[in-house]
Amino acid sequence: MSTTVLLEDRETATRGYLEPRLLRDGFELVAAAEPKPDLVLAGDDAALERWRGEAPVIVLGRPEANPVDRARAFRRGCDDYVPRPFHYDELVARIHAVLRRTRRPADVLVAGPLEIDPRTRLVAVGGTPLSVSQKEYDLLLRLAADPIRVFTKEELLRDVWDFRASSRTRTLDSHVSRLRRKLRAFDTGTELLENVWGVGYRLLGVPLEATEEVTFE
Repeated sequence: MSTTVLLEDRETATRGYLEPRLLRDGFELVAAAEPKPDLVLAGDDAALERWRGEAPVIVLGRPEANPVDRARAFRRGCDDYVPRPFHYDELVARIHAVLRRTRRPADVLVAGPLEIDPRTRLVAVGGTPLSVSQKEYDLLLRLAADPIRVFTKEELLRDVWDFRASSRTRTLDSHVSRLRRKLRAFDTGTELLENVWGVGYRLLGVPLEATEEVTFE
């Protein structure tokens, strides 16, 4: 059965670009009047409000959006946020990541060469066990839930350390630094735990040289 996607975006250029490519990649595009879709691509706040809690929602952010806008969208219930201009390959990867997370939680989380078993709390890279502290494990588990999404520092401090207010603590940066040293000891062929300057961290970077950039005038 194909995945049903509702493209709730009023921009003709966006729809004209995405519709044939999503169909080419096996997605079934549906109208809002049809039964609940598997996923919604929302181009504005109204679409997010309509579908949050009903179906997974990825917001296609405006080009002028800033980190405050992104944080607000997550607080209002979106499952992911993709700012424009975006890479189509990255958008599809995010669609699959959201569907995996919302459809059927796996016993073992797999993110690139990294494997995390929540039942045993064991972490492995390329099949080789990785020794981590409790908070390092909690941090990896949070990032691996959506490995190509950029998590803000505020989100990670809140979710992993339960910090409820803005803080100048270096706790997160210190844990990331130690984790990166441990991960770099493995020959994975890719950089794990990427620092997205001025925003936060993500577990897996997207190889932009292999993607197609989309810019709308």
